[in-house]
Amino acid sequence: MPRITSHRLTARTVASLKDGVFGDGGNLWLTVRNNTRSWSVRYKSPVTGKAREMGIGSARDVSLADARRRATEARLMVLDGIDPLDRKREEKAARRKETGLTFAQVAERYIIERAPAWRDPRSPGVWRSSLEHHAYPHMGKKNVVAIETDDVLAVLRPIWATTTETAGRVRGRIERVLDYARTQGWREGENPARWRGHLDNILPAPSKVTKVEHHAAVERKDIAKVMAALARSDGLSAKAVRFLCLTVARSGEVRAAVWSEIDFANRVWTIPAARMKAGREHRVPLTDGALAILEAVRPLRDSAKGDFIFPGHRAGKPLSDVALSKALHLAAGTKAVTVHGLRSTFRDWAAEETDFPNEVAEMALAHAVGNKVEAAYRRGDLFAKRREMMEAWETKVITVFHPPSNPASLSS
Repeated sequence: MPRITSHRLTARTVASLKDGVFGDGGNLWLTVRNNTRSWSVRYKSPVTGKAREMGIGSARDVSLADARRRATEARLMVLDGIDPLDRKREEKAARRKETGLTFAQVAERYIIERAPAWRDPRSPGVWRSSLEHHAYPHMGKKNVVAIETDDVLAVLRPIWATTTETAGRVRGRIERVLDYARTQGWREGENPARWRGHLDNILPAPSKVTKVEHHAAVERKDIAKVMAALARSDGLSAKAVRFLCLTVARSGEVRAAVWSEIDFANRVWTIPAARMKAGREHRVPLTDGALAILEAVRPLRDSAKGDFIFPGHRAGKPLSDVALSKALHLAAGTKAVTVHGLRSTFRDWAAEETDFPNEVAEMALAHAVGNKVEAAYRRGDLFAKRREMMEAWETKVITVFHPPSNPASLSS
């Protein structure tokens, strides 16, 4: 340790010095940069033998006398074989453990702060449910500063091989919560939920364990028969399934559809970006059959209860996904098919039975088309070609429409 010399600085010089680094003696230094003046102590670590520097505050907040006192305390620690910087970090961590937040508390703060930026209004509930079911039983009550790799693995290992996609989402959510905690100053160090360069050294890659699950689809040869069975039903759920089939939209897009999205004059359904999986507005050409279904359910319109095209039993709520599934299962005579699978039926038909270009079918399904370069050149949405294709699809699946005599019979 350098020999302690007499005090070189005065309160006046501390306030008047220009840019530079100035020693007061006794390992105390003042660094002046523009309008900032900060104190630090330089010493050789008694643990590693390496030169270290520890900040002890701004000259605006810490007087010369206080800076000298703190420098003396640091020198005494070194004499006792204690590294002052390590001790400072240990004390800081101890304070966090005493007053810090639990992982569940931090997660809730993150969800509340981030929710306005999420497109899907259901996201906060999905996040809470996911973390409550998978993460909180293992680490919800643990102080966020103390979360380690073993805690994250305790969450992931039981579900990594069986429900890999869910496990991946849970891992990502834990990682983001812990990143948020670090940004807020509630924890330090590497993120134990990070995949690349960390968990990928422990857990098998998702692609190695994920079991590809396909949505069971109605066979192309059976689609007209199923649609006919749906057409014979007066139920609102059956009509929603038919509308979904004729527009090849997703279940959530159909169930949450509102009347203001329908342009009857131009025969177009415009789904806003906020409700689309890709986050882009999507225009859907409406065929005669799709329009007939809309006309049939129009008497049920109630703008005071959400204005849903396919309203559910509860006021202000649309039909449930389960209601659509039940209607399809009844019409198909089996539970081995899914509503989402109707999109696959359409895709198979377009590829196997038509000459429509691949990108037309992909755009009808609101899928991303090609790479970024190809998408940049194809700025349109091929709407005219899509309308022609949807009319051809209707020819394959449509049945004669018989409106019910009593609109009140349109129950799910």
